[in-house]
Amino acid sequence: MANETNDFSCALNNLLDTAGKLAQQQLDLVSSGVKAATSIVEPLAKTAIDLVGSASNTLGQVLQSVSSAIAPKK
Repeated sequence: MANETNDFSCALNNLLDTAGKLAQQQLDLVSSGVKAATSIVEPLAKTAIDLVGSASNTLGQVLQSVSSAIAPKK
């Protein structure tokens, strides 16, 4: 009888250990996915921000040129 209890306890410990390892691997996988997504999105976001800044500067220069062309000369 004592041996059966010991076998059950050992099997239960192995089962819980395996479940813990699986949970840890899933967390590691999610963490790696988040890091990969961040490393992809970060340069794209920087490029998009730079593009918006350049476009707004260009628009400002165009508006300034049009205002200079329309304004009466003294």
